Amino acid sequence: MGVFDLIAPVYGLFYSMQRKSFNEVLERLGEDIDFDNRKRILDAGCGTGALISVLSKGKRTVWGIDGSEKMLKVAGKKLKGKGIELFYGNVAKELPFRDKSFDMAISSYVAHGMVREDRISMYKELKRVTEGIVVIHDYNGVRSPLTSLVETLEGGDYFGFIKDPDGEMREVFSSVKILDAGKRSAWYVCVP
Repeated sequence: MGVFDLIAPVYGLFYSMQRKSFNEVLERLGEDIDFDNRKRILDAGCGTGALISVLSKGKRTVWGIDGSEKMLKVAGKKLKGKGIELFYGNVAKELPFRDKSFDMAISSYVAHGMVREDRISMYKELKRVTEGIVVIHDYNGVRSPLTSLVETLEGGDYFGFIKDPDGEMREVFSSVKILDAGKRSAWYVCVP
């Protein structure tokens, strides 16, 4: 059992708070990415579904994929009746979608938890399945002691990721625009 299967019930407790935060970021940055015209969206690493619930407003169709069965179970309960399809799978491996299936793909707070090789693989897969933009919503370089502690305990590559996230993404994407999403976070808007 992975760490995210273990902490899924705890993440579920923060669903409303996460939803509110995602909604605020989308309202602030939505025009910068022409969000209103994105109709087919993939949430890669969807967790408990808080972001999907915000993305699915209006006439959008949203799919979610996550590598934690327990996270998907919580998401299924939270999103019940909303017609959202959830898939189990590793976002760093071949995704179960055809080329150019989506107008937009977004991955929120997933990249920093992966080793560099897996991040590059995820970027390539998101590029493959998206004909529009790929948004990597994750940490910027502004650190806090609490975040550093939590990320160390989680065992990801947070410190490797925050060294040069946009430079790393430019190895895969033709351009990367950085939008300020919060005090310690950014939207890395990647153009295939």
